[in-house]
Parts: sequence; C-alpha cells; structure tokens
Amino acid sequence: MVTDTIDRPAATPAAVNKAEVKNLSFYYGDFKSLKSVSMPIEEHKVTALIGPSGCGKSTLLRCFNRMHDLYPGNRYEGEINLLPDNVNILAKDVDPIEVRMRIGMVFQKPNPFPKSIYDNVAYGLRVRGLRNKSELDDRVEQALKGAALWDEVKNRLDEVAFAMSGGQQQRLCIARALATEPELLLFDEPTSALDPIATGSIEELIQSIRAKVSILIVTHNMQQAARVSDYTAYMYLGELIEFGDTKQMFMKPKRRETEDYITGRFG
Repeated sequence: MVTDTIDRPAATPAAVNKAEVKNLSFYYGDFKSLKSVSMPIEEHKVTALIGPSGCGKSTLLRCFNRMHDLYPGNRYEGEINLLPDNVNILAKDVDPIEVRMRIGMVFQKPNPFPKSIYDNVAYGLRVRGLRNKSELDDRVEQALKGAALWDEVKNRLDEVAFAMSGGQQQRLCIARALATEPELLLFDEPTSALDPIATGSIEELIQSIRAKVSILIVTHNMQQAARVSDYTAYMYLGELIEFGDTKQMFMKPKRRETEDYITGRFG
C-alpha cells in the first residue's frame, strides 16, 4: 500500500513554522516504529495526526516532549527542530526537562493531580520557581480563563480537582499546561473519554487557544480533524503518507491511500 514517493510539502510560503521534523525515525528496541518522517508544524495553527491504530501517531507525538526517554531501549534518529532558535530537541545534550518546559501535553484521559483546582494550575509555575502569591493568583486566573473555566470555578478554587466533571477536569489539565506558557501544546486523543457536549467544549477551546500556542493533536475522529485542524498528516505503518491543508486533503487528497482511509474504505 505504501509507495516510495511521499508528499512532504512545506507550509505555505508566508507561513512561519514553530517546529520542523526532519527524517525522524524511532525505535522501540529493534522495532522501527517511525520511518523517516518529515513535516512542518506551523506557528499558531492546529496540525492533526490521523491514521489507523498502530500507525505511529502517538509515537510521533511523544517524540516532541521526549516521553520515550522514560523507558530503556528506545532511540531516535533524525531531528525535531524547535524554531526560531533551531534547537534539535532530540539531541543528546538537550535536557528533556527543558524540552517539557517548552512543550506541554494533554493526555487522552483527564489526569488532574490530587490537589485543589488552584494548586493544579499553579503546580508548574511553582516548579519553575514562582513564589509570589499575587503573581501566582494572576497567572492561575489567566490560565483558567484561557481554558474557558474561570467562571465555573472562580468561587471554588480550594476544592479538590476530582470533584469536577470529566470535561472540566480535561479543561483544567489544559489550563495547567497553558499556565507555564508553552510554545507548543500536544493533545493525545483529548476528547476520546468525554461526552459529546464536553467534546464540543474542548474543540472550541482548541480553536481559541491557537492564537497563543501552536498545537499538534492526535485523533481517530475524522470529523474532529476536519473541524479543528489547519493541517493534517496521514500516517500508516510508521510512514507519513500525505501532509497538507486539511480542507484540501479531506476534499481532494493527493494519495489514493489517504482517500481510502478518510472515506472509510480502509482502516
């Protein structure tokens, strides 16, 4: 199904890229999970990763914040360059902790800490050394507003986060990520555990926060990819099959493999 010629267009000429993936391969031990993937991540845009289960979407996503470093036997080949300073975040001399300070992540299931709503959002700020109460209060409020959650929780910031609904917990996790002002925000199936109303809220939120942060999202939901993303990358068996403008790809994909997946004939 996969041919040797792979469409890897750059972003539009006027675009400014936040990151560039260059010939990235990734290995779980001896197994090659990603195969020479190259693609841009445009600044203040939403890029969606789509493809069948096991195609490498989440593996690629987790390369961006070096999560694979947490397990022995994993290794990278190639580069992910964070712009404009052109730092290869996969380089051995780059501290993964510093990478995670610049690149936030929201997981498939809400994972608030067993702390108050306030302390969840303030956690990363305190890790970075912020101690001033007034500044903490302001940053927590701004993050909660950015996650469209402030009006719902401003009078119960001392409550344990587990008392919130699932959708609220996921928005809290987004607020926690936004509080440290990341340059890139990763979403790994952020609505798969949520009901349709909460899913709609998260999708609206993604649309609003891209003015502040570049976004890379993994989703199995074709309709969601079409709704929220500016660019889409279709992956299969660890390879990037097609990358391009979302509207163009969903209306008239360049590759037959992409069309078969999007229309449901495959995957």
